[in-house]
Amino acid sequence: MTVIRGAGVPVRFGLGWGGRIGGLLAAALLAGAPAPTAPPAAQRVRLETSAGPIVIELATRAAPLTTTNFLRYVDNGRFDGTTFYRAARAKRDPKTGLVQGGINTKAIRAYPPIAHEPTGRTGLHHVDGTVSMARASYGTAMGDFFIVVGPAPYLDERPGSRGYAAFGKVVAGMPLVRRILGAPTWPGGYSRETIGQSLREPVRIVSARRVK
Repeated sequence: MTVIRGAGVPVRFGLGWGGRIGGLLAAALLAGAPAPTAPPAAQRVRLETSAGPIVIELATRAAPLTTTNFLRYVDNGRFDGTTFYRAARAKRDPKTGLVQGGINTKAIRAYPPIAHEPTGRTGLHHVDGTVSMARASYGTAMGDFFIVVGPAPYLDERPGSRGYAAFGKVVAGMPLVRRILGAPTWPGGYSRETIGQSLREPVRIVSARRVK
């Protein structure tokens, strides 16, 4: 489980699969699934949630590997019926942090993990509204992602850390993301790093579709 520290503020986010990635999601799980197609030069995805819509613009040119993976889940309906299930608030400023969503521990929805695409390669940065991949160790990202609220440079690649794979930004719906971040959470957690981050009422992702 990852413990992130930056800007003088220790923030325990634990961006893996709810602290339980383990052996649940073997790379060969869905080896027979159709291969992803290359993304277009520009692409947006609309997440219809139980609380309202969120529109994401994918950085398809900067992060082709990660955006292709994300669109594979979108095009095959793997995000439909999942949730935003985690709100990780920074201790010194609870209005900042991240919200995490996706397939969580639903192994039946998972495709094999993808290689890590660091920000040092893509040129992207974790700023307010950035969408990035959740993972345990490097190269384990599958179908969980998070949205950053407030600047989070400590999630970028830096000396001693390859950081997280940013691949897009929210272009509509950030007020909703902020409401999710501030929603009530359970006091417990899957691990020490995730204590107090599980939403009492996860926000359902009804559908995820490309915006044409």
